[in-house]
Amino acid sequence: MHKLLIFALALTVLGCKTPEPRRPVSVKSGSFINASVERNKKLNAKEHATIENLLKQQEQDYLASDSGFWYYYNTKIEADTLATPDFGDLVNYNYNVKALNGKLIYSAEELRTQNYAMDKEELFTGLREGLKLMKTGETVTFYFPSQKAYGYYGDNNKIGSNMPLVCEVTVNSITQNE
Repeated sequence: MHKLLIFALALTVLGCKTPEPRRPVSVKSGSFINASVERNKKLNAKEHATIENLLKQQEQDYLASDSGFWYYYNTKIEADTLATPDFGDLVNYNYNVKALNGKLIYSAEELRTQNYAMDKEELFTGLREGLKLMKTGETVTFYFPSQKAYGYYGDNNKIGSNMPLVCEVTVNSITQNE
């Protein structure tokens, strides 16, 4: 009897396992994400080629930004006394938005004069990065591929999905943050 009790106790102790963690019912692979990445790379390459071909047909010398858009100065201020905006500075500007074919999407009058606290408010990536290059009194024309503009979603109004844009921007003033 004593042996039976020891055997039952040993079987209970040794036979008990810790509970197995539940495994997911379905395993998701990265195939959708990988396909999306490839589609975006192809779209990006196509847009870059289209914009570069357009720029070759024009008389201006365009500059390529480090962040993936092109621009030229319609009006450039050479004075070193004027600064470009820093974080928190208030930028007062006007701009218009066109499609690559030159068709006006939003006029400067329609968009009205804008005030933007640098990097403290929402603004599409390309314009935010473009404003950082500008001084008071400058006018710049930017060519933004769709990923620097409104991307896949557009603006839910006049700017469609994956639409590259041309914006002419004039900085009226920059008020430095205290």
